[in-house]
Amino acid sequence: MPVKPLSFKGDKKPSKKRKHRTDDDNIDVSKSVVAAENPDPSAEDETWTTPDQPSDLTGPVLLVLPTAPPTSLACDAHGNVFASPVENIVENVPETSEPHDVRQVWVASTVAGTGEISFKGSHGGYLSCDALGVLGARREARGPEEGFVVEQVSEKELEDRVRWRVRTAASKKEPGEQGWRYLCALTETKANAKAVNISLRGDGEAGSESTHLIVRMQSRFKPRVQQNKETKAKEKISRRELEQAVGRRLDDDEVKRLKRARKEGNFYEEVLDVRVKGKHDKFAS
Repeated sequence: MPVKPLSFKGDKKPSKKRKHRTDDDNIDVSKSVVAAENPDPSAEDETWTTPDQPSDLTGPVLLVLPTAPPTSLACDAHGNVFASPVENIVENVPETSEPHDVRQVWVASTVAGTGEISFKGSHGGYLSCDALGVLGARREARGPEEGFVVEQVSEKELEDRVRWRVRTAASKKEPGEQGWRYLCALTETKANAKAVNISLRGDGEAGSESTHLIVRMQSRFKPRVQQNKETKAKEKISRRELEQAVGRRLDDDEVKRLKRARKEGNFYEEVLDVRVKGKHDKFAS
């Protein structure tokens, strides 16, 4: 699915140029009217939500780091990875975070056949982690170091919170989970106590809260939302299409019956019944 340019809260909507049409233009006005009366609200849905499972991750995502105040993983045009302060947030609750800078946004995509996810930065470089845990976003092609495994932290370790870990290529080849390493944010307060230094690495251990991230994604890319859109599209059918399927004109009750059957999944059985009923009516005295 193509990813549209991101827009943020407060951005002005670009004005659309009006085209002057002549009477000679061959325009289907009815289609334009129908589109205006029945807009698809999810098509321009710019809200952000939390994924239910790692496989939900696709499209633009925001990786909120476990820092105070909240920051997010970001990268600049040179591929340097850094912690960027989150400004779009409600009452400093990290679960409400939304990006305000395109550098905070990563485009997530699944690496086929591996169960891994890659994160592409706004400047075209993929997030990477080498064997030493050093992070970067300079390569424009995916390799072993650009593959990550997103895991949900066990509920037993948290108190009604949803947190995620991002496993990196710095993981060791040890049996079980002992050798797994994760993206982490380590904070260090400087001597003057006014500035906080945030160090980002990819070799954090699973037991450390520095690896607990909040993942946010655009609502319109969430598979459940996509499935609902497809279901609604299947439910929409015109009276004309129903009459073509049956082969005759239908009364209002028959139209309602067939539309209900389309939602419930027994559409074709009902079409046959309506056809049979029509034949009986035709030959009835």
